[in-house]
Amino acid sequence: MSHRHVAVRRLLTTVYCLLTTSVLSACHAAPRPAVAPIARQSAALTQLQHDIDALLAAPELEHGSWGVLVKSLAHDDTLYALNARKLMMPASDMKIVTLAAAAERLGWDYTYETRVLGVGVINAGIGILDGDLMVVGSGDPSIVDGESSAAPLFEGWAERLKAMGVLAITGRIIGDDKAFDADTLGFGWSWDDLPDGYAAGVSALQFNENSVRITIAPGASAGDPAGVRVAPDGSGLVIRNLLKTAAPNTAATIETRRLPGSTRLELRGSVPLGSVPSTHTASVDNPTVFFVTAFRNTLTAQGIDVRGPAVDIDDVKDAPSRDNGAVLITYRSPLLSTLATTMMKLSQNLYAETLLKTMGAAAGTPTAEAGRAAIRSTLRGWGVPPSGLIQVDGSGLSRYNFVTPETLVTILTLVDRDERLRAPFEAALPIAGRDGTLAGRMMGTAAEGNARAKTGAMANVRATSGYVRTADGEPVVFSIIANNFEATGDVITQTADKIIVRLAGFSRR
Repeated sequence: MSHRHVAVRRLLTTVYCLLTTSVLSACHAAPRPAVAPIARQSAALTQLQHDIDALLAAPELEHGSWGVLVKSLAHDDTLYALNARKLMMPASDMKIVTLAAAAERLGWDYTYETRVLGVGVINAGIGILDGDLMVVGSGDPSIVDGESSAAPLFEGWAERLKAMGVLAITGRIIGDDKAFDADTLGFGWSWDDLPDGYAAGVSALQFNENSVRITIAPGASAGDPAGVRVAPDGSGLVIRNLLKTAAPNTAATIETRRLPGSTRLELRGSVPLGSVPSTHTASVDNPTVFFVTAFRNTLTAQGIDVRGPAVDIDDVKDAPSRDNGAVLITYRSPLLSTLATTMMKLSQNLYAETLLKTMGAAAGTPTAEAGRAAIRSTLRGWGVPPSGLIQVDGSGLSRYNFVTPETLVTILTLVDRDERLRAPFEAALPIAGRDGTLAGRMMGTAAEGNARAKTGAMANVRATSGYVRTADGEPVVFSIIANNFEATGDVITQTADKIIVRLAGFSRR
């Protein structure tokens, strides 16, 4: 970045500050706290801009594209702007948009309901449910298997059924996933992402985040097949293990392949002899079947004789109506405020895609498109310009998503100034050097324990957007997005971290 370009950019930053200060003030419908105006740009602010310019002018960043916006929440002035109104691919920073809209439309107290219905007659005298057991879901993404849960949910359900006198079920375990449409995958997801757990499809019945854990260990000798173990049971996946044991101290290379609609998961590559086992996640093909199969397995393990199979209601020609069933068990998920923590700190894509369809369902149509329409409606109500966002999924996994740094900063500012939204949203964000996807970043700096931000990462995309307090305690909101870079992802991440650390150390004095 030449000195001439720096001077031009600084001029544009000043103009941008004058323009966006009034625009952002006008677009927020809720009352805002009083802000202290800044009379003129200080030498300290000029130095801050110079320092960020220098970071972004590093030779290894020459071929990439950066969009950066930093604004003061206390004074409403723009501290730094570069391509702030350019559409950028956000990766998981799209979750900021999804969660903010979901909190507004659903409320932080929203929960998902899962019901277990007995469709038939319970003869407690002989311990038989003469009919089917139907599980009706609404999209709860938080139901996990026993290895991940302190109190395995399905075991608890089995005990409740036995307490009702159900020791045998003559029919099937039927999964009713009609609360969502049948399209499980997000629009524009890359086919090579689909076998992995982070790209698991969405269903109204979801178990173990619709994925399994695959533990891979080397064989006894070089050239032997690697060992593969899959848990939990019931995924329906058919594993084709082509993994080999390689020479000691070589790099592991593990590839997964599974086409949409297929249950065949192929594992390719090698693991070095003597290496410790590694764990990977793989998505399942039919989340509903996975759910009811796992539930059926637990019932039988707990001593309930289930004589029929576990099936998806879409595969049952004579499926009974839920209206004819008696509610035996009702389970509610944790609150949205709790689910948000998992979604944001761990960047859990399934949770975001579930919220997208949930917003559509709440508006009357349980589809991703209806969810996107609900988000657009929310942003219009907030005064966020529609030109700053192209959203096709809820998680940011699609490379068809685009957003401007200005849009993300505007949403983050609106959330921060809304008493209904602020606390749970900000509590859900990863904390620098402490937890989530920021646990290992900015440690030992002024940003550690201070900056809260959502991160995003995919091929040739890095993003970090959130909040930090300066050395004066001034609250600042920022969005830093990099696209189309030649440098390694680590170099890009380190550059973003340096900007945030510089903000944390900034003083107007």
